[in-house]
Amino acid sequence: MENWITDFMSQFGYFGVFLLIMLENVFPPIPSEVILTFGGFMTTYSDMTPFGVIVASTAGSVAGAVILFGIGKLLNVERLERIIEKYGRVLRLTKEDVHKADAWFDRYGIWTVLFCRLIPLIRSLISIPAGMSDMRFGLFLLFTTIGTVVWNTILVLVGAAVGDNWESIVGYMDIYSSIVYVILAVIGIAAIVWYMRFRKSRA
Repeated sequence: MENWITDFMSQFGYFGVFLLIMLENVFPPIPSEVILTFGGFMTTYSDMTPFGVIVASTAGSVAGAVILFGIGKLLNVERLERIIEKYGRVLRLTKEDVHKADAWFDRYGIWTVLFCRLIPLIRSLISIPAGMSDMRFGLFLLFTTIGTVVWNTILVLVGAAVGDNWESIVGYMDIYSSIVYVILAVIGIAAIVWYMRFRKSRA
């Protein structure tokens, strides 16, 4: 996949950066680290500039985030309640759980969106619960853009700085991503254990 990404970017320039980053947001397995660091490297031998790559990648990120936000709007709380009515016993979830989660996101969602834009995998998927919680679209766009600009700027400038060695940065980012995935898995397991014990104590 890495070779295909770099070939596509070499052929289509800024538009290639925009399109690939947009797809990366909708389909997280596409590695943004490769797109952004190689985009930075391209500025060392082509007419592309770091500012142009940052703008194109940010526009692609925001476009992809808006798509997922729209999906979240379709999967609103009311529809989740209907799913809970059907499968809640199997999932061990209640309507109250859904409303608590929605209330939490209403309270902390803005900062969650900003922070999660810097975390692999979650940086894309966080747009869905933002849409589900009916977050104000203007605020969603603002904080998504801020977080995205920070992430994109760092990787593009690093790619431009290291030049031919841009692939080594991808290797370091893979390590970072792996560490994050392990932490998320541990947090997820801990949350499940806590929730099961909480439900058991209430019963």
